[in-house]
Amino acid sequence: MQQHSGKHISLAGFIIALTGAIFFSTKAIFVKLAFNTVHLDAVTLLMLRMLFSLPFYLVIAIIESRKPGNMELSATQWFQIFLMGILGYYLSSLFDFIGLQFVSAGLERLILFLYPTFAVLINTFYFKTKLSAAQVIALLLTYAGIGIAFVGEMHLDTANPNFFYGSFMIFLCAVTYSFYLVGTGRIVGNAGVSRYTAYVMLFATAGIFLHFLFTRKISSVVFTTPVISYSLALALIATVLPSFMMSYGMKKIGSNNVAIITSIGPVSTILQAHFFLGEKIITAQLVGTLLVVIGVILIGRQAGKADPSSKIEVNN
Repeated sequence: MQQHSGKHISLAGFIIALTGAIFFSTKAIFVKLAFNTVHLDAVTLLMLRMLFSLPFYLVIAIIESRKPGNMELSATQWFQIFLMGILGYYLSSLFDFIGLQFVSAGLERLILFLYPTFAVLINTFYFKTKLSAAQVIALLLTYAGIGIAFVGEMHLDTANPNFFYGSFMIFLCAVTYSFYLVGTGRIVGNAGVSRYTAYVMLFATAGIFLHFLFTRKISSVVFTTPVISYSLALALIATVLPSFMMSYGMKKIGSNNVAIITSIGPVSTILQAHFFLGEKIITAQLVGTLLVVIGVILIGRQAGKADPSSKIEVNN
């Protein structure tokens, strides 16, 4: 995918990508509101999110699969897509929703935003790619930022006995999502971005549905107006719409520019959490967020220099 220089970034592409990044950052807010008001558990809420997203990705899969000139996928490629859906997106979403029961929305987004650094480390140690000086600095900045924010939040949330457990779940989410990103970067070209994304989401949805059916009863879900409202908000505002917006943004202004724009995510979540959830904004959180955002921007720039087609996806 061609990268666009800063002089040629279209205003429409920038605004849509920025809006998509902000929409993605609402996920933690809707999840926390749902936990607090309708008292759904993590697995049920995740199932409802995917239930209301399913029709959209199903339609995309059908449309994309019927396009002329599509490369036929081999059994190995189908298995790789299946793994990305189950071991990547399904697991990362599950860990994320479990963790959000115990940590603030602001801290969740900050820990989750470590996934670009994990992707760099996976490529460095597993695929033996060279780690540049700028990437080393970026890694140090992001982990220092997380450390500062984490210590500040720990002092603020001392009464929460599940704080470390929730933080660890979000950490696992970031790790599994980084594997999903690395795998995606190596196999998405065979299927095409839209077709691949739709297939992965369908496999992930199947995994989530099976998890729900084996651990919960369908009769336990009561479709009240608040339950439907939060589920629709999670599906449309925090999942489907921003995924299309990000794809459009990548097409118009380049994936590297979109990756940098998504650094607004942690800031957006912290502000929304303050106004909608009443979460306190502390100095340590602001300093940590600034360091993480700078680190991720550095990684995004380095990725663009190394490989013009590289990208950091945020569909989580």
